[in-house]
Amino acid sequence: MAAILLGAGSLSIASLAPDASDLEVSQIVEWVEPLPLQSQIDALAEHALRLYRSDLTRSSDTADSLLKRLGIDDPAAAAHLRSDTMARQALLGRAGRNVRVEATDDNQLLRLTSRWAPNDDGTFKRLVVEKTDKGFVSSTEIAPLVAASRLVSGVIASSLFAATDEARIPDAIAIQVAEIFSGDIDFHRALRKGDRFSIVYETLEGDGEPMRSGRVLSTEFVNKGKTLQAMWFQEPGASKGGYYTLDGDSMRRSFLASPMEFSRISSGFAMRFHPILKTWRAHRGIDYAAPTGTPIRTVGDGVVEFAGWQNGYGNVVQVAHRNQHTTLYAHMSQIFVRKGERVEQGQKIGAVGSTGWSTGPHLHFEFLVNGTHVDPLTIVQNSEAVPVSAASKATFDREAALTRVQLMAAATIGQVSIE
Repeated sequence: MAAILLGAGSLSIASLAPDASDLEVSQIVEWVEPLPLQSQIDALAEHALRLYRSDLTRSSDTADSLLKRLGIDDPAAAAHLRSDTMARQALLGRAGRNVRVEATDDNQLLRLTSRWAPNDDGTFKRLVVEKTDKGFVSSTEIAPLVAASRLVSGVIASSLFAATDEARIPDAIAIQVAEIFSGDIDFHRALRKGDRFSIVYETLEGDGEPMRSGRVLSTEFVNKGKTLQAMWFQEPGASKGGYYTLDGDSMRRSFLASPMEFSRISSGFAMRFHPILKTWRAHRGIDYAAPTGTPIRTVGDGVVEFAGWQNGYGNVVQVAHRNQHTTLYAHMSQIFVRKGERVEQGQKIGAVGSTGWSTGPHLHFEFLVNGTHVDPLTIVQNSEAVPVSAASKATFDREAALTRVQLMAAATIGQVSIE
């Protein structure tokens, strides 16, 4: 209870309740029965940490070396991996397979899991090695891969592969990007420090782990300040698709920029000192240095008009294209086509060798127009492109608008996966 006291220019509240120090104090004591000590000890004994580790298999792995690298000290587990056919074939001698283990706090194996996609059929295999009351048991399961899109970006410091390695981008994706822009960028000579790229590509995942990469869906490359963009598009009703600029022009040209993927040019279209004849002669083509056996592809659709031996050139394939264009591929170790055979752009027609007058394995490549030699590096830049059809333009423009958003997002992030 309180009383209100009023005075001149003031207001105060006076408490009428008893003083707290005068109140009676009562003490209540209650006995609590503690839990049995032994049950608490038993519960603590049953509580154990679970340790998780993962690593990639190596071709030199044994059961002991693999488990040791994973931090497992379990002779019984090692013996099982050595004796079990299923586990041995899946893990030992196989490079690059991700292995994840669950272990006790004293490094005893409880569970081992590995995943891989052996076939391109939309599924992956899962190996599970698990500890049971009767020992270790192995099993394999087949599960569907889940498609996802991955957005990545990077900056060139020295080379394309160095930059994609830094961004954890698969080599297969890097090669696709180089192929897409091969008509516009010489990836061996024209890259500059600070050039940047963004990529949206397909990835197939098993249990959230990337199993294999798919197609590049869209990409942007800024080279020497010039921005190039491309996206994959398949016109409705078409049997296959291709890459287009975001304005709708096809990236496919009549001729590929190179008869091989990622080979450095060792001798250009110019006068040169012939290494065998020891004289200065006109070099009527381009030499691509590459290991023996490297596949050689035809740069355009055409018909094989010669496949065989020519003195000096060794094993040669010559392909006739439309509009009096001809390409020649020399010094091959193997020839995969025959005279009169029709070939398509990108088809493998032979393998790099050192036949004829050659000082080492390489491909000598020539381009002729009406029988006159022309610098092959200029042909791609002048070959025609086909725009997307008018019937598909509206669909294309909608996809291109989404692609622009994705590429902008990719440029601002390291790596993100979206399902």
